[in-house]
Amino acid sequence: MTTTTTSDAAPGGGGGPAKAKPGAAARTDLAKESLGSRIAARAGGGAVRVFLVLVGLFWLMPTIGLFLSSLRDSADINASGWWQVFTAPAQLTTENYTRLLDNDIITNSLLSTILITVPSTLLVVVIGSLAGYAFAWMDFPGRDWWFLAVVGLLVVPVQVALVPVAELFGAIGIFETTFGVILFHVAFGLPFAIFLLRNFFAEIPRELLEAARLDGAGEIRLFTRVVMPLGGPAIASLGIFQFLWVWNDMLVALIFADSKNPPITVALQQQVRQFGNNIDVLAPGAFVSMVIPLAVFFAFQRQFVQGVMAGAVK
Repeated sequence: MTTTTTSDAAPGGGGGPAKAKPGAAARTDLAKESLGSRIAARAGGGAVRVFLVLVGLFWLMPTIGLFLSSLRDSADINASGWWQVFTAPAQLTTENYTRLLDNDIITNSLLSTILITVPSTLLVVVIGSLAGYAFAWMDFPGRDWWFLAVVGLLVVPVQVALVPVAELFGAIGIFETTFGVILFHVAFGLPFAIFLLRNFFAEIPRELLEAARLDGAGEIRLFTRVVMPLGGPAIASLGIFQFLWVWNDMLVALIFADSKNPPITVALQQQVRQFGNNIDVLAPGAFVSMVIPLAVFFAFQRQFVQGVMAGAVK
């Protein structure tokens, strides 16, 4: 008796390699997907969170060290490092901040910094918002060319304009004045502000604006009642960027600000140059100078994240 066997070869008797079953590819994709899911699940586990916390603490180490140094007197600072407070907490004192408040140079410089930073931020936000709306939704001759010119100003470095702007400010009598510093910061902050807000405002649905116009809203009412509320995250992000840039600036303040009443960055630099051993004043002054912009950032961090992520997810 002859036994007949059934071959798995391809039709046609070629005897070629057998074709893979359709279920095999599906099982392979499922295995890959489950592997990726397992990796993602482990990435969100406790070990990774502990690692991220340690990285954050390491990143904050200079800030913690500055804060603890600001609570120690000059003798302890010169004798040992700031980490000694963990074994000798009696070293901590608030006398340094008392001396800081009694230092007219530091307190006046903080006031000068506020008088420069707040108007510079508000003017950039207001003017940038109006210009961004105009470039996004208003038709006027040469609109696209004007916007390209604004974008081109983004690549102009501040250092290139220091000498000619200083000569111009000296000629018109605003050199070494608070108004001159504000004007410089506003001029160099507007190109980025207009670029950012124009792109954000352009994402607003046209139908929403047309509906407001049909209800009788003019351009001013449309801007204040529709565009500004929707552009809140981008405006908050711009305000934070501008505030941090102006507050931490030293180059422009060193050249254009009043040398008798400089901002905090210049005042601290002058304290180091004139009194190199008064770390008990420099440490709290530097910490106060750093805490204020940090407080502004954390106060608007939700709007900042929304503005940065705007447009990333449709």
